[in-house]
Amino acid sequence: MRNTSSSTSRRPAPELHENPREVSVSPRSRRSKTEAKRRSYAREARKYDQDIDFWERKLFGPEHRQWACSRAVGDTLEVAIGTGLNLPHYPPGVRLTGLDLTPEMLAVAETRAQSLGRDINLREGDAHDLPFDERSFDTVVCTYAMCSVLDEVKVIAEMNRVLRAGGRLILVDHVRSTVKPLLWLQRIYEFIPSRTKGEYMTRRPALHVVAAGLEIEEGDRLRAGVIERLVARKH
Repeated sequence: MRNTSSSTSRRPAPELHENPREVSVSPRSRRSKTEAKRRSYAREARKYDQDIDFWERKLFGPEHRQWACSRAVGDTLEVAIGTGLNLPHYPPGVRLTGLDLTPEMLAVAETRAQSLGRDINLREGDAHDLPFDERSFDTVVCTYAMCSVLDEVKVIAEMNRVLRAGGRLILVDHVRSTVKPLLWLQRIYEFIPSRTKGEYMTRRPALHVVAAGLEIEEGDRLRAGVIERLVARKH
C-alpha cells in the first residue's frame, strides 16, 4: 500500500457542490438510540477488531488512519476512539485524549495504548455533548464514526466548539460513492444496519463541515469516492 503520510504536499480540498441534508433528531430520541448503541458496542467490544478485519484490509486501510493521525499536532482529541486502532499512527509529541461512548471499547483501547507505550487520557462520553470546555484542543480527529452518529450536524458543531482558533478538524470516513451503481448498492445496504446500529452509507460529512464555517484545507476521495479524507481549519 502507498504510504500517504510521508508526503508534505497539500492535496486540494474536494469540490462540494451538494447541499447538506440535515436530519432532525429530538433530544429524547437521541438519548434512547444512544443508549441502544452503547449496549450494542458493549457486546461487540472484545471481538470488534476481528469483526471489521475484512473491511480494514479491503477498504478502510491503515494508510488512511496514518494519513489522518500524522497530521495531528499539540493537544489532540480523538472522537469515537473505539478500540484504539488509530493509536499506532499518532506522532510521538501529540498529547492525546480519546473519547468513546462505551467503557468496554475504552478498555480495549487502554490495553492497546499500554502495549504501545502510549500515554493517553481516555474518557467516556457522547460525541453529541463533548465533556470538554470550549477551545480545549489544537486538533480533533474522527475516523469512520460520522457514519454512525445519530446527528452529524450536532457532532460537528461540538467538535468545532472544542477546537481552538487555528485548530484543525481531521475526518476520514466512508461516504456515498461517486459511481452510481455502487451508490445504489449503498442505499440498499443502508436500510439494514440503519435500523439496528445506525450505520449510514450515504452521508457526506464534508458538507456539514463547510456549513459550520470551517475551511477545508486539504482533502481527497478514494476508492470510487467511497473514502473521503479532509483537514478543515477553524478561523
